[in-house]
Amino acid sequence: MATFVLVPGMCHGGWCFADLTGQLRRQGHAVHPLTLTGLGERSHLLHGGVNLDTHIEDVTALLAAENVHDAVLVGHSYGGMVITGAADRMPERVDCLVYLDAVVPAHGDSCWALVSDQERRWYLDVEDSGYATRPLPFFDSRATPHPLASLLQPLRLAGEANRFRRRDYVYAAGWDGESPFTPVYERLSQDPSWTTHALDGGHNLMRDAPDDLLKILLDIARPSDDTLEEGRFTP
Repeated sequence: MATFVLVPGMCHGGWCFADLTGQLRRQGHAVHPLTLTGLGERSHLLHGGVNLDTHIEDVTALLAAENVHDAVLVGHSYGGMVITGAADRMPERVDCLVYLDAVVPAHGDSCWALVSDQERRWYLDVEDSGYATRPLPFFDSRATPHPLASLLQPLRLAGEANRFRRRDYVYAAGWDGESPFTPVYERLSQDPSWTTHALDGGHNLMRDAPDDLLKILLDIARPSDDTLEEGRFTP
């Protein structure tokens, strides 16, 4: 069975994966839906120094504390920044990377650098402390302000991203309007080192296309014949 670590996007917490978590656990998998520092039930930990490194450490600390190996890291939206950094820092504990309608950064990229001017204007709508971006009005009522420094800090990578068993991109094809992730999906669709999927749902695929998303994740969790022969999984 696989171990999934689920990393949410901006302003969200582990609660956004509640249904998916239950479905994966019923299939026998271990699942860790993560709320990043400064958000959700951890919003009391918000301060000006909470940045991308903090969120990457949230994931690497979980992998170490839970003694997780061969993890499937799943990042939604902003969470793509986080899983990329965590996999780079602990590659020996990671098996696969899954990007759910997410940014896919390279070395030196920040979330700020990868998004449109419209999204940057949202990022600068900060709460009174100046530490965090306000949730958009249509977000779930549980959404909380997102640490601004995590959006501005460039990602530092030391290794090659293609060293993992699989890298999957799950694209939401049902945006109301133009999706900012279309160029990412189109580029990765031409890259043989990636597996891409397009689902008929909005940005929050966990809510809009739960059954199709579950099928994709269950397929990713299934080790290939080559992996079994290498002894990384046991029947």
